[in-house]
Amino acid sequence: MGNSSTLLEQAWERLQDSIIYYYDRPVGTVAACDPHVSALNYDQCFIRDFVSSALVFLLKGQTEIVRNFLIQTLKLQIKERQLEFLEPGRGLMPASFKVVHAKEEQVLKADFGDHAIGRVTPVDSCLWWMFLLRAYVKATGEISLAHQPDFQRGIRLIMELCLIARFDLYPTLLVPDGACAIDRRMGINGHPVEIQSLFFAALQAARELLLDNEQNSYTNQAVKHRLKPLAHHLRHHYWLDLERLNIIYRYKGEEYGEEALNQFNIYSNSIPYDQLSRWLPEGGGYLAGNLGPSLLDCRFFSAGNLMAVMASMTTIAQSQGIMKTFEQRWSDLIGQMPVKMCFPALKDRDWELLTGCDPKNRPWSYHNGGNWPVLLWMLTAAAIKTDRADLAKRAIAIAGDRLQKDEWPEYYDGKNGRLIGKEARKYQTWTISGFLLSELLIEDPHYLDWITFDPAPEVDGDGET
Repeated sequence: MGNSSTLLEQAWERLQDSIIYYYDRPVGTVAACDPHVSALNYDQCFIRDFVSSALVFLLKGQTEIVRNFLIQTLKLQIKERQLEFLEPGRGLMPASFKVVHAKEEQVLKADFGDHAIGRVTPVDSCLWWMFLLRAYVKATGEISLAHQPDFQRGIRLIMELCLIARFDLYPTLLVPDGACAIDRRMGINGHPVEIQSLFFAALQAARELLLDNEQNSYTNQAVKHRLKPLAHHLRHHYWLDLERLNIIYRYKGEEYGEEALNQFNIYSNSIPYDQLSRWLPEGGGYLAGNLGPSLLDCRFFSAGNLMAVMASMTTIAQSQGIMKTFEQRWSDLIGQMPVKMCFPALKDRDWELLTGCDPKNRPWSYHNGGNWPVLLWMLTAAAIKTDRADLAKRAIAIAGDRLQKDEWPEYYDGKNGRLIGKEARKYQTWTISGFLLSELLIEDPHYLDWITFDPAPEVDGDGET
């Protein structure tokens, strides 16, 4: 117990050392504090990275930094409609920001992806912002913050950004490759499961936070109308288990009309049936990585599946199936360091075509099959929600044995996560906060209410389980 206590104390000190101040007020945390390499953009506060840090601060009762973060990032949100192609769209939140000192003034400088590798605008930032605002309200009871006119407008703009008419027929959110935590080319453009799960969580948050008034009436109606078709689409078309695999295996191609079973015209030869039929455990299953015309991406993406459980986007049975898959395929998805970003890795010609020969995303490295300790908190939340806390405790024990000794790396390489990432930063803030948050959730599972959602009545009012 003493060693565990010391580990948590040192992790907490590291987290506090990473805090960014704006006019002497805490507003976020830097991405990493590695003294041995050039900072590049790791000295900035990324919205997605800060979420786990923010949740730790909330659990520790240090709510000021989270409140300041929400207020300041809302000010950075794009508020005006843009027709200029070089400007980000209205409602977008930045990927990151930094404090720039100019003489006696301080300015928050935002990056909307215009400085990022690949120059991809982050779609997930505004969705994570919604998730964190809801967690803040749950933790503090300060619903008045979310009800302020500027916050109500910010929520509406995010919902309008996600719900407006578009070149699409389905309830999912269409995004480019690299628009989420996997921010490099990985063949997930279209409708990646991570974005869909975050989108569903953001809709749930908006349903709770938007006032029921005339100004919000159109948005509230649109949110309620999107929840059920989105959940149904993902539960039915994205779900993979042995029963579903058998149905897909017998699909007929080139079907036309409303009665077509193979609505996306998936061709049998595109599915790795032999590999999947051996890998899928009895009683297990998961949401496929992506779906589109003649495309079913059968890779397992941890973040999207875990958020689906947290947000109650999956049914009770499907949520249990996802956790069963983690349990039965432990060496593949957890290995020597929780948690595998995606499985399996792209190799050979697939790696060349889908990553563009990205050397950082070579097989079993970085996003292409690397292990990311930050995902531990999402695994813990999903495990507690499904009454599988034993899985979380087992994963936390594995992480605790290595993270401090390895100096809190950003990610791990290798099929089983035994190698510190080739280009991983040390003292990565969300690695530290992800571990702390996992320990705090296990210590007091009541906090789970702040970061998970009950089934939406619009979705499960008909008793679907």
